[in-house]
Amino acid sequence: MTDTARILHGKPYAEAIRAEVAQRVERLKAERGVTPGLAVVLVGDDPASAIYVRSKGEQTIAAGMHSQTHRLPADTSQDELEALVVQLNRDTAIHGVLVQLPLPAHLDSARVIALLDPDKDVDGLTTINAGRLAVGAEGLVPCTPVGCMILIRDAVPDLKGKRALVLGRSNLMGKPMAQLLLAADCTVTVAHSRSKDLPGLCREADILVAAVGRPEMVRGDWIKPGAVVIDVGINRLPSKDPVKAAEGKTRVVGDVAFAEAAAVAGAITPVPGGVGLLTVACLLQNTLTAAERIAGRA
Repeated sequence: MTDTARILHGKPYAEAIRAEVAQRVERLKAERGVTPGLAVVLVGDDPASAIYVRSKGEQTIAAGMHSQTHRLPADTSQDELEALVVQLNRDTAIHGVLVQLPLPAHLDSARVIALLDPDKDVDGLTTINAGRLAVGAEGLVPCTPVGCMILIRDAVPDLKGKRALVLGRSNLMGKPMAQLLLAADCTVTVAHSRSKDLPGLCREADILVAAVGRPEMVRGDWIKPGAVVIDVGINRLPSKDPVKAAEGKTRVVGDVAFAEAAAVAGAITPVPGGVGLLTVACLLQNTLTAAERIAGRA
């Protein structure tokens, strides 16, 4: 058991990525006359999504890119949303298209994702990009798993043969995370809500990535001593202060009971301040990569 785990803060990694992206953007402008463009589509007025979308727009502009935000009312029809996606696919000034999920219940997100041009799919959600990742071909990979890999590689420089457990099997996080770890020669297990003996599975992992959306589900005694713990969860709970809780104030916690896990792990990400800060930085990186590839074919 470790006395204190190394805290893997996301900020320095995100700053380094943004600095590199800004340099490459200027180079692409100078050499090819191309300004990378990112279009984000937000349907409805979910406050958390709105804050996230605004941050994406601000960071895109700060990196020297072109930014578009399309805010659509919550009652937007399937046909209207799909028409916008087709329009953005055809727009030569746009190299990355991201439809903010989740969509309102009456909209079919699978149909919308299927319409995306895979070469502009900066969230890496199309079946084409999922297939490219699965076979090790060049494609666009979901941003959060990429950010997780940056943190994991820093904590464990040699991943060959390490036992990794991904807790969660979503298309956006769990499945691509497992593929990236496999590509790094880890021995990978994917667990989920129906897996038997989750604590036992977790205790075998040298690397544990928790992405289940259940606040503080992973306890300290689930962690293998010295393991690297990557907490992807972002969950809002009532404030511990009764007065603030009565006012509706909340606190953000991850899927891992941080204090318990930090007493056992070798390295761990905080929530907030960990993986989340890398997600937008990796989105900028994906947009730039898409622009470079499209410009290379022009």
